[in-house]
Amino acid sequence: MQIKLPYIPFMNYARHGLWFSLILTIAAIALIATRGFNFGLEFTGGATIEVQYPQTADVSHIRSVAANVVNDAGVVQYGSSRDIQIRFAEKEGSNIDDTMSQMVKAIQADNQDAKITGQSKVGGQYKEELVSKGLLAIGLACVGMIIYLGLRFEWKFALGAVLAQLHDVIITAGIFSLMQWQFDLNVLAALLAILGYSVNDTVVVYDRIRENFRKLPAITPKDIIDTSINQTLARTMVTSLTTLLSVIALFLFGGTILSGFSTAMMIGIIFGTYSSIFVASAIVYKMGVRHEDLMPRSKRPIDDLP
Repeated sequence: MQIKLPYIPFMNYARHGLWFSLILTIAAIALIATRGFNFGLEFTGGATIEVQYPQTADVSHIRSVAANVVNDAGVVQYGSSRDIQIRFAEKEGSNIDDTMSQMVKAIQADNQDAKITGQSKVGGQYKEELVSKGLLAIGLACVGMIIYLGLRFEWKFALGAVLAQLHDVIITAGIFSLMQWQFDLNVLAALLAILGYSVNDTVVVYDRIRENFRKLPAITPKDIIDTSINQTLARTMVTSLTTLLSVIALFLFGGTILSGFSTAMMIGIIFGTYSSIFVASAIVYKMGVRHEDLMPRSKRPIDDLP
């Protein structure tokens, strides 16, 4: 069954969409600069202790035991109902090894049958390295997409797509800064995944725009872009909703460890769908894309050839 949606003249609102996105992006950058992030253990330094109990673990009770050693220790259930992970940050003025030893003693004093299955610690000195490598990964991804889209379409399309992806990533990061949700490596991975998801949705729209520019030489660029968006809108909505349902399931049943990843993905999917229309396509429209821009070089007027 084909989904039929009403025709919407999206480019009538292109200017409003671009201003709205610009304001959101500036606000997100200001939040990140002033409030920063609530970094996880991978960035701040800390320790993780994994414990296995002989029976189903009482998470609330274990959390109270751990709080006697480290007040804000995180206790989550992972794997089976008998497996528990205790995470806590490195405190200023305290020795992380001593804190880990105290935590192990407290757990075993509470339940002698509890088995310590793993211990690990991360030094805070890795924070700058992780941040710089994460930003480098995002930068390289953007450069690669500019090259790919510039070769496949035209430089105006490449610029629109990359600005739309950066818009999605910055706003997602800004929301994490605003809400002070924990920012860990899972969230960083989600930001990179958002780049891929956003460009996929944008390329679908761009493909249809290019096809219609070549098939409908008598139609204005504005009408072609609107027609292309409306032709792909049903596909975009179905893809976004099905992906969103999967991520919501991950958020509900994936536990605390995956909550940051799934939350970032939900935000990214929503803004990725929005930006493919009101950022990527709107930028191409406002930059004055013409039929000649998407014609094969052999068919371009001589004046348009470099």
